[in-house]
Amino acid sequence: MTRMPLAERRRQLTEAAIRAMARDGVPRTTTRSIAAEAGVSLSVFHYCFDSKQALLESVITTITDHYVGVVKEALRPRGSLRETIRAGFGAYWDHVCAHPAEHMLTYELTQYALRTPGFEPLARRQHERYAEIYHELIEQLGESMELELRVPVPVLARYLAAVTDGLTLNFLVLGHDAAAAATILDMITDQVAALARDDLPPVWEAGAATDYATD
Repeated sequence: MTRMPLAERRRQLTEAAIRAMARDGVPRTTTRSIAAEAGVSLSVFHYCFDSKQALLESVITTITDHYVGVVKEALRPRGSLRETIRAGFGAYWDHVCAHPAEHMLTYELTQYALRTPGFEPLARRQHERYAEIYHELIEQLGESMELELRVPVPVLARYLAAVTDGLTLNFLVLGHDAAAAATILDMITDQVAALARDDLPPVWEAGAATDYATD
């Protein structure tokens, strides 16, 4: 077996775990089946991950990394603020449509963590990370297009994380309706773009927004 740096071996095992869990489900996926999927021995797996929590956290992080990169690329400045925002949402949605099994796995991981004693913090961290990602994307957009929002970034980040999470689950349950999805993404885009307009009064008082964002 070819020797690999530890970080690379962890990435290999994480990608194997994603494939195995997406195919077989989280409860039925074992460390042995992940090692077999990756083509390594069980001892190599245990050398890379000292707990199942560590593996699942790596799986969640890797799945989000799969689409965050394409969204960041799509958010490069375009002809207008609205076009830039819409391109970012479009890139995320393209990933959902192209990799539904990965996105379905994220919901299964949430439920598994909430139902397994000792794993509950994993679910909380997973959804905190979603808000953190939107925070990063909003700041990227603000820096590249000199965007000033009328609501605090943490509030908007949590809102967008909740909206896209619900929209993704809706797609996984009901199937793909391209026209309906485009209309919803257009509506979300318009909402975000409107929050950057200078003629709108602040939607939230700063103190109240800060309290909400740090619940």
